[in-house]
Amino acid sequence: MTFPILDMGEVTRLTKAGRLAEAMALLRGGVAVKNGAMSGAVLSGLGGKGAGQVTPEALQAFLDHAGKLAPHSRLGGVPGSRRSPTPLPDGARFEERIFSNGGASLGYKLYIPSRYEALSPVPLVVMLHGCTQSPDDFAAGTRMNALAEEQTFLVAYPGQSQAANASKCWNWFRAEDQQRGRGEPALIAGTTRQVMNDFSADPKRVYVAGLSAGGAAAAIMGATYPDLYAAVGVHSGLACGAAADLPSAFAAMQQGGPVSAAGVRGSRKPQRAVPTIVFHGDSDTTVHRVNGDQVIVQAKGATPLGQTVSRGVSAGGMAYTRTVQSDGSGYPVLEQWILHGAGNAWSGGSSDGSYTDPRGPDASREMLRFFSEVRTPSAP
Repeated sequence: MTFPILDMGEVTRLTKAGRLAEAMALLRGGVAVKNGAMSGAVLSGLGGKGAGQVTPEALQAFLDHAGKLAPHSRLGGVPGSRRSPTPLPDGARFEERIFSNGGASLGYKLYIPSRYEALSPVPLVVMLHGCTQSPDDFAAGTRMNALAEEQTFLVAYPGQSQAANASKCWNWFRAEDQQRGRGEPALIAGTTRQVMNDFSADPKRVYVAGLSAGGAAAAIMGATYPDLYAAVGVHSGLACGAAADLPSAFAAMQQGGPVSAAGVRGSRKPQRAVPTIVFHGDSDTTVHRVNGDQVIVQAKGATPLGQTVSRGVSAGGMAYTRTVQSDGSGYPVLEQWILHGAGNAWSGGSSDGSYTDPRGPDASREMLRFFSEVRTPSAP
């Protein structure tokens, strides 16, 4: 039996043009890939019922295998790092831990700086990696552990498994993973609370940040648990509710999604704008920059804020535009960095990790500076 050839380049082109119905039709009809990535038989074996009835899970696994032919069709994907782990300072620990609840579990790594003392509450930053990344890879690329050692705070890195997602993406595009008390948000919140219970973490200084698919997951955590996280950092991500399934995820990545300040069903609408800092490259071909704008709109809600705009160039030569929105007393609430010429990569990161752009402003340090200026109105 022979199969028609699937041109992943054409699928990507149609997706970027917003012609999702045609892209999905091509995916369903073309069951072999140029250069032989996967056959229709394998695709159906990944969860579909045949070439004409491809499930989202099968399609996602298919795109994971075909990603080298069409890298921009990944769900915020990034190539993995194979570098050796960074040596730990004397007295510091980088522990593997697990959170379990109701039959579901989530593994994570926790960085405990050498100067941590159980009697002194310290901040906690929860870092959500991008597709194909791992906690170790993300820690190396963002250099967040080095900053934790410098400024003394805890860093938790939840790790998505391939069992949950073939590309180890957070499932930000599924409605069941965009709601408080359900799915991945419940696991990430449970992980956060476990660290708070087991260590001396200040409940008013708990923050969440992520890259690409992890950035989208961070936005979801801010929308669904505004009482738990004092502030949110979204790098190259999407707003909560930007997509509800795999086809709409591709559309949102290329042209934004149907989001609003109200968020999605199951979100806990905050009584205030959730303090949020956003980084996004204007040359990002994986997640269009309009998504960064939508994250800001959603976080702001109906809160009236003043705005100031500044421009500059990083030490590495990358130009940027920085917009700060403040309340009536001049207190900064929202901050947006548009990185000119940057793609889907952590700004100012280290080449020791995957998908970083060392030329840009130091996103990790700027996020920590922004986080240090906010507190939750009450402890959870």
